[in-house]
Amino acid sequence: MRIIVQQNAEIQNNNTINKDVRLPVYLYGHPVLRQKAEPVDLNEPGLKDLIDSMYTTMYESDGVGLAAPQIGKSLRLVVIDATPVGDRFPECDGRKMTLINPEIEILDGDKVCRAEGCLSLPGLSEDVKRVEHIRLSWTDADGNSHSEEISGFLARIVQHECDHLEGLVYVDHISPIRKQLIKNKLNNIAQGRILPDYPYRTAPKRRR
Repeated sequence: MRIIVQQNAEIQNNNTINKDVRLPVYLYGHPVLRQKAEPVDLNEPGLKDLIDSMYTTMYESDGVGLAAPQIGKSLRLVVIDATPVGDRFPECDGRKMTLINPEIEILDGDKVCRAEGCLSLPGLSEDVKRVEHIRLSWTDADGNSHSEEISGFLARIVQHECDHLEGLVYVDHISPIRKQLIKNKLNNIAQGRILPDYPYRTAPKRRR
């Protein structure tokens, strides 16, 4: 999930970034974004290095969340650091989470409509309705299991990122009419005509 910066707002990120290990973000239209991700083996060699690289990629791209399919790995792995939006959403302040094999249970509450952006859909943001009250269960990078009830914008970030693990992107939640209205923008991203200001990988060209 990318930070939607309000006009005249300035986002501060105090994390040290090692640009040597940042990864390209796979853009809308790439098949990996439509695959259902595979469970992560905690004993997988290089897992912690992958997690570190995902955080670097997220920070360098001004994101608050990144899922493994977005860097071309079809794995049930998500990194989140919601601190940059903590001034607007207090529940996000200081929340840095590595989610391995996360599971979400949607709890009670009305759907709330808020703008969302995504590193895989550069130059685009849309209003998305979600219930902002969930129970999240996950394993962290040290192999510890967690279960927590989460509300507010943090719950939205978690759902947005976990959608990627199911082969979904946030525009799948908007109305068919609205999706038709942004069809050209989506096609332009898929065809590499709209590109981000961070390393990326576009969808493979179709052979004619």
